[in-house]
Amino acid sequence: MHAENRPESVRARRLLSGTALALAIVFGQTPATAQSRELPDFSELVERVGPAVVNIRTAEKVKMSEGQAEMNEQMQEFFRRFGIPVPNQRRGAPRGGGTPDDDGPMRRGVGSGFILSADGYVMTNAHVVQGADEVIVTLTDKRELKAKLIGADQRSDVAVVKVEASGLPVVKVGDSNKAKVGEWVMAIGSPFGLENTVTAGIISAKQRDTGDLLPLIQTDVAINPGNSGGPLVNMRGEVIGINSQIYSQNGGYMGISFAIPIAEAVRVADELRAGGRVVRGYLGVLPDDITKEIAEAIGLGKPQGAVIRSVVAGSPAERAGIEGGDVVTKVDGKTVDRAADLRRLVAAVKPGAKTTLTVFRRGATKDIVVTIGEDERSKKPGSGNDGGSAEPAAPTGPSAALGLKVSEIAEPQRKELKLKAGVKVDSATGAAARAGLREGDLILSVDNVEVASVKAFQAQIAKAEKSKVINLVVRRDDVTSFVLLKPGR
Repeated sequence: MHAENRPESVRARRLLSGTALALAIVFGQTPATAQSRELPDFSELVERVGPAVVNIRTAEKVKMSEGQAEMNEQMQEFFRRFGIPVPNQRRGAPRGGGTPDDDGPMRRGVGSGFILSADGYVMTNAHVVQGADEVIVTLTDKRELKAKLIGADQRSDVAVVKVEASGLPVVKVGDSNKAKVGEWVMAIGSPFGLENTVTAGIISAKQRDTGDLLPLIQTDVAINPGNSGGPLVNMRGEVIGINSQIYSQNGGYMGISFAIPIAEAVRVADELRAGGRVVRGYLGVLPDDITKEIAEAIGLGKPQGAVIRSVVAGSPAERAGIEGGDVVTKVDGKTVDRAADLRRLVAAVKPGAKTTLTVFRRGATKDIVVTIGEDERSKKPGSGNDGGSAEPAAPTGPSAALGLKVSEIAEPQRKELKLKAGVKVDSATGAAARAGLREGDLILSVDNVEVASVKAFQAQIAKAEKSKVINLVVRRDDVTSFVLLKPGR
């Protein structure tokens, strides 16, 4: 069939195809690539970043008890008496089984790191160098340099070591706050001791609360033992994280890994380099996330903020007037979505500085100024007290229908616990028991109203609608929490 006799549709398709081919040639694409997007090529990034990534080997002397050392000597004596070669005993080694330069057996580890400055500062994970008596840094040019530990912060899992060298290649630090879910990233490290291994993937999530203080970056980049401390690099060749954790049920990579955001890591590293330790703010509270059900019941609306379950005696929070049951919604104007946010924001405040906490308390919002203290791990919440006794109230009144028997809190106990209000639960059955109340609990407020006496408590219960959920602020030992009481359920 001649071209002029072919159907118009056939000629139209051929013309369209020819146009597409011409456009592809103009833009430097073949027909195959014109219809698909190319996968990223990491080779240039590896050449650029790779020289600044190092292998870290550690050695830690294994400390044996006197009994273990004595048993070791007895076993070696047994072998010698019967002319049996002593296991792991090398010629010229001392009698204890070590080497002439070794006082005993060594526990060895391997990890990764990257060079921050040309004069030899190297960043890695705290858990890589924790307890190490010797740290050896191996560069990509095969030089092995003994490193000095500058500082390690266990809570952020960041450490800095120093090697004596100059003119070293360094990484380019990026902005981890601008990292996006779905973007390509790569990792360089020494998994299982295999140096300069490159793996790649995408950021699969952000703000994962798997760390103590830092929201981690989640990726699907293959990370294994030995990768710890190595860099997570974006497509611009910038380090945006330190590979730190994996989710695993067998000790190896299972598809999810976590990295410390470089913005936080650099801040920690700067403090370690300046003073060898990290100074954090201290408030003195036990915060918890607030549920949607509780938020609605107390009139907060959306479940946003950190509810204070406990206030440490003598802490900055207690001195400022923070109470159990308060919901902190902002710190210096910065929104607190959950308990982890409160911990991080307070930790970032310099000790001695005044900070304004926005608090939701008994249906109203107020600002409380707190002078932040210095975080010390030795500080622990005080214990509760069951002191005092009081005559139980008769099982009558509005609370009886809820299965509650309450009494006044004895004055000595009230003073010791520094309570301005509250009643004591003597027994809980029915709806009260189902809500989780039990003997000895202290009810501080009912539906956002403080109850200073049994009479006030009964009056407030009587005001509550029979079909409505009643929210109580309850203290048990040194922990304060919300309890939702559901009448007739």
